[in-house]
Amino acid sequence: MQIRQYIKAVALTTVLATGATVAAAQDKEPIRFGLCFDLSKSYTFVTPQVAQAAQDLAMYTNDNGGIEGHPVEIIVRDHGNEPQRGVECYEQLKRDGVFIFNFLSTPVSNAALPRVMKDGNILMQSFVGRGDAVDGEVFEWVFPVGPTYWQQAANDVAFIKEQMGGDLASAKIGFIYLDYPFGQEPIEILKTLSEKEGFELELYPVALPGSDQSGAWSKIRRDKPDYVISWLLAGGHVVASKEMRRNRFPIDRYLTSNWLNEVDIANIGTEEAKGILRGTNVAGGQEVPIVKTMLETYYANGEGSGPESLVRDVYYNTGLAIYSVGVEAARIAIAENGWPLTPESMKTGYELLSGFDANGLMAPVTLTAEDHGGGGKTRIEQWDGEAWVPLTDWSADYLDVVWEVIEESSEKFSVE
Repeated sequence: MQIRQYIKAVALTTVLATGATVAAAQDKEPIRFGLCFDLSKSYTFVTPQVAQAAQDLAMYTNDNGGIEGHPVEIIVRDHGNEPQRGVECYEQLKRDGVFIFNFLSTPVSNAALPRVMKDGNILMQSFVGRGDAVDGEVFEWVFPVGPTYWQQAANDVAFIKEQMGGDLASAKIGFIYLDYPFGQEPIEILKTLSEKEGFELELYPVALPGSDQSGAWSKIRRDKPDYVISWLLAGGHVVASKEMRRNRFPIDRYLTSNWLNEVDIANIGTEEAKGILRGTNVAGGQEVPIVKTMLETYYANGEGSGPESLVRDVYYNTGLAIYSVGVEAARIAIAENGWPLTPESMKTGYELLSGFDANGLMAPVTLTAEDHGGGGKTRIEQWDGEAWVPLTDWSADYLDVVWEVIEESSEKFSVE
């Protein structure tokens, strides 16, 4: 069943609301996705929502006939954000016949990537990992569908440029970031765009876990940047909000990466957070058709894969987006090449995705053999005290600049 069709059908309540049923997928070999996630240490603010979304989507897919009759199976394991444990998880599941993997961790993804490439298996790498892995001619088995951190940062600069009247020559942009690979990832792109557009770039590193930001914000107070782009996580945003108030920096000039969710807003305070900006990869909220479907079909009857509170979180939507793409790629693969599903046919399925947005869940993605990212589109949203309000359409900017950096980096990659 094509995911765009059945999501839309249920959203319009034309199938389930009439009492019609579709035979559950039971009698054919499963399509297995290996989720080696950090469920115990650094990334527990996001991994439960993503895993729950993947399990819900698998349940819904199976209840509606599976993928060409084949059930989807989600296998979840914990790697604790430790690269060696992530590699061990990969090797174990590989022995069990799994060939589609997701690690949802930059250090673990980077550690496992050479093995996945050498083995010719599929690595789902949305929103984490190497920025140059969108280069499908080099990273042919890696699918970082959606915007990389490089493209997100470039899109943020484009938004600030628009707010500054289309000219950044006299602008000053600050970048506050956790001083480890995740936070450091956008720096090269920001420096490149600073040279191109003529704005002054100020860097404000923050030591892990981001609880001490006083020095950075004191410097921000002195430097007076027009905007601050933020690559912090979870509680780091809460600390930043307090420092902004203390240093009288306007919160509506603070633009975060996609890692800012409803829990963070509640911890900042819904009123205190009013005006904060977020670059996002997926549509938030519960009015998105597939999210409404999950709430009405499963959670209203106490049958979801976890607590309903996690469904009311943008990271749940992120999980649905990642695995909606995976399910659609598998459907295309089987439709094009039949069963059995193989890494080669799954690769083909991904590379044939065109304009796929899971019925409004995410920016439309179109993949090719050359571009495994799908276009790099994000949009900017602003918290109005009650909900996130989109300020822009889905768009990707400075693609030429980003791809120049991508190709310069990817040509240095070797599996060995």
